Amino acid sequence: MRIRQFLVLPNLPEKIYRLRELAMNMWFSWNWEIVKLFIRIDSDLWEKSYQNPIEMLAYLPQHKLEEVAQDEAFLASLDRVYADYQNYLTAGRWFRKQFPETGDAKIAYFSCEYGIDTGLPIYSGGLGILSGDHLKASSDLGIPLVAIGLLYRYGYFRQFLSSDGWQQERYEENDWYHMPVVLEKDSDGNPIKFSIDFGGTPVKVQIWKVMVGIIPLYLLDTNIPDNPSKFREITSVLYSGDKDTRLKQEILLGIGGVKALDVLGIKPAAFHMNEGHSMFLLLERMKMLIERDKLTIPEAAQVIWASSVFTTHTPVPAGNEQFDPKLMEGYLKKYVESIGMSWEKFLSIGRVFNSETEPYNMTAAALKSSAFANGVAQLHGETSRKMWHNIWPGLPTPAVPIIAITNGAHMRSWLSHDMVDLFDTYFGPKFTRQPAIFDNWESIHKIPDTELWRVHQRRRERLVFFARKRLKKQLERRGSSAHEIKTADEVLDPRILTIGFARRFSSYKRAFLLFKDIERLKKIISNEDMPVQILLAGKAHPLDNPGKEIIKNVLQITAREEFRRRVVFLEDYDINVARYLVQGVDVWLNNPRRPQEASGTSGMKAAMNGAVNVSILDGWWCEGYSPETGFKIGNGEEYTNAEYQDNLESQFMYDVLEREVIPLFYKRDAANFPNDWVKIVKNSMVMACTNFSSYRMVRDYAEKFYVPAIKAHHKYTADNYNIARSMAKWKSNLHYQWDNINLLDIDTPAMEDSPKVGDRIPVRLKISLGSISPDDIRVEVIAGNLNSLEQMDNYEPVIASRTDGANP
Repeated sequence: MRIRQFLVLPNLPEKIYRLRELAMNMWFSWNWEIVKLFIRIDSDLWEKSYQNPIEMLAYLPQHKLEEVAQDEAFLASLDRVYADYQNYLTAGRWFRKQFPETGDAKIAYFSCEYGIDTGLPIYSGGLGILSGDHLKASSDLGIPLVAIGLLYRYGYFRQFLSSDGWQQERYEENDWYHMPVVLEKDSDGNPIKFSIDFGGTPVKVQIWKVMVGIIPLYLLDTNIPDNPSKFREITSVLYSGDKDTRLKQEILLGIGGVKALDVLGIKPAAFHMNEGHSMFLLLERMKMLIERDKLTIPEAAQVIWASSVFTTHTPVPAGNEQFDPKLMEGYLKKYVESIGMSWEKFLSIGRVFNSETEPYNMTAAALKSSAFANGVAQLHGETSRKMWHNIWPGLPTPAVPIIAITNGAHMRSWLSHDMVDLFDTYFGPKFTRQPAIFDNWESIHKIPDTELWRVHQRRRERLVFFARKRLKKQLERRGSSAHEIKTADEVLDPRILTIGFARRFSSYKRAFLLFKDIERLKKIISNEDMPVQILLAGKAHPLDNPGKEIIKNVLQITAREEFRRRVVFLEDYDINVARYLVQGVDVWLNNPRRPQEASGTSGMKAAMNGAVNVSILDGWWCEGYSPETGFKIGNGEEYTNAEYQDNLESQFMYDVLEREVIPLFYKRDAANFPNDWVKIVKNSMVMACTNFSSYRMVRDYAEKFYVPAIKAHHKYTADNYNIARSMAKWKSNLHYQWDNINLLDIDTPAMEDSPKVGDRIPVRLKISLGSISPDDIRVEVIAGNLNSLEQMDNYEPVIASRTDGANP
């Protein structure tokens, strides 16, 4: 049978053809005025299409399109919004004004997932949402990113729960021709393709593009007829549980990503690896430098190291991606040896202790190969330095070269449109026209308390109505009785204190903590004078049975009569559900097992919208908490006994809710207004908007990493890589001679054993350097407090000054 395929496009009248252009740029996802245009056309279809304007336009009846094209009021709104869009694309931006010396340099940003909006489901959770926010903020500020990811045919799973509460997964195939993605083609109109060798099999890859404001996101795809079926499956699902597929995905992301940029004629000056999944990009960069520019491996490594940025997100050793070298050998050994590197040398890069029994650790390899590395919160940076200090065994832990750049949330994506309207009213034109550089967040205190509270109450009401509607659909899908479905309209109360808890359901995030003492929880939610309700949402990884067990237990509790109206679990957590929650709850609850929460950004989004955080001191909350901005559970303790910790901290949580949070929320003045609660709400909003926006985050990346990496790239590649060649030769010689350095003597002359505060301590060192020049080394003396293991937790280095041998 012969099949001929056609791509049928909507026949948009000329007057509204610009709608498609607006729909093809993800800028709509953080521009409420564009969204309002599509809602005006057909609000029901907007929701049914998962807020995907391309799909919506495809399914609109032609007569409806013709009607819209004759609507003068609509056309006037379209003209205004389109003019704003054109201005956004062409406006001058912060980065070029701040760093004109970087010229036209680009930064390649690699991530295995991107959470940009509901209608583009190529994300699973926090890492993807962060990547999406990173691109949006970079677009707003003009940071010249070029992003690389994978085009997952099924993306992440849709969650539904069985009647007993067990999580089921459903994978829906993405229809790329009804999404804001475009297949990249050459001048003859043919898809641009390139090949990657997978264990002797050449696999064809094609490239799709998504525009995120002014940032292009290129997505790689192997699901094309040119390839054998098993290789078409490489880009089938996100986070495949099969290690062989995961390895192929990461080879595609890293090696394929660099190849894609090369085919497209894009030559980045710096590369940012968001997690270790893309670490193999370093190999392809090295291959190109060796084959095209005739550099040696050490010379190429110097160029790569100086221009590479790596962000680690995982504070648990087992959570970092690792592969069995035997599995890797079939796909990568010939590739590695083709550039002149031995297989053993390559494996040593991905090992901490260089033991033959060690798996290949992608994080370790990325850390060793990057001049710029960071954790995603101050505590996570500290945790990462401890976790990876064995890569640099000669350094004190505080000197391990991993800094912290705390995550942030993209405000325009997460603020409710009601809150944005309020900000527009009271902040003036700078916030409206240039939100990315607005910095006067203390202006929040100028908003009348009553107006802010009215907006928040409206968002709580919308959350309750949304939750009821979604719960009703959940019950219908499970085959619940007509009585149960009908009572879904009675759950929750739009007037009472609402607590939100939503995240990935894994053991360390401890969703079960809230239900540790059922009787105490029942007492909290059934208090007639100060009633409380709780909304929960989240998915467990398909292979995480303990996480699924937590969801099952939670659902069974919510089905009990005493909890049914006050505790609700919302299925299929996604960006849309997250927005309703962070924009509508009064309290955002977070209780991970410290220090296993790298950062967490949901609490930031909730705070921006007027919710108050109640959290363990972990991740970002260590920096965000003060008694004026929210509430803490415990005092930042860390325990070795998890069961003891869970029991203790669950009691802490109940205490904080019963004694502090709930009474403060219900404390009212003579006019029945919560003055003290609104005060903490405003403080929390100022804190979050000032310190935890993605604008602050990407500015940090630009100033601390991107610009130095670009300058290093220019420096090392100038004059036919002259400095890179010299540096590699100097390092090789230093490495060869290093064992000849000996510390002959160290002395603190005329110094008592117990110096007093403020005393200066003279230190004299006698060092033999062999044939190494004194100009090639720097000697540091470090001083600090010793712990019980005689290790320095904190220290300050002092650079020693050199004296000649005759007069030491």
